[in-house]
Amino acid sequence: MTHTLERSTMTRLLLSACLLTLAACGQASAPAGPATVAVSDALCRPTPNGRDVTGCYLTLTASQADRLISVGSPVSGLAQIHEMKTENGMMMMGELKDGLALPAGEAVSLAPGGNHIMLLQLKQPLAAGEQVPLTLTFEHAQPVGVRAAVGQPPAAS
Repeated sequence: MTHTLERSTMTRLLLSACLLTLAACGQASAPAGPATVAVSDALCRPTPNGRDVTGCYLTLTASQADRLISVGSPVSGLAQIHEMKTENGMMMMGELKDGLALPAGEAVSLAPGGNHIMLLQLKQPLAAGEQVPLTLTFEHAQPVGVRAAVGQPPAAS
C-alpha cells in the first residue's frame, strides 16, 4: 500500500510539473497584443503658385516592428513614401516602393531632407492653417487616419 501511495503522489507531482511547464510555455509564446502605431507632429507644406505637389512630415512610433506600406489622401490623386539620398554628389528623391521600416518602440521621423510623404496631383492648392487628412497603411497594424496641419516645418537646428 505504501508503494501505491508513493506512486500516486509521484504521479501527481510529475503531472503538476508538466502542467506548470506547459502553462509557462503558453504564456511565453502568446502575442504581446495587437500592433499599434502612434503618429505625432503631422504637417504638410502649403502649395504656393498653384503647385500640385507637396511634402508631408510626421513621426511614427510602432509598438512592434512594422512597416509603413502606403499613404492615401482625398486631397491628392497619388501619395507616395519617398526618401532623399545622395548619389554622385547630388541629392536625389525617389519612392520607397517597399515601404518604410518601423523598428519596435523607436520614433521614426519623416522630415525635410530625409524620408517624407509626397502628395502628387493635388486637387486644389493647400493653404497655411488648413488640415489634410492622411490614411497610413501598415504591414501589421491597423490603418491610422491623421489630420496634418498645413504650414512650414520648423527650421532645422
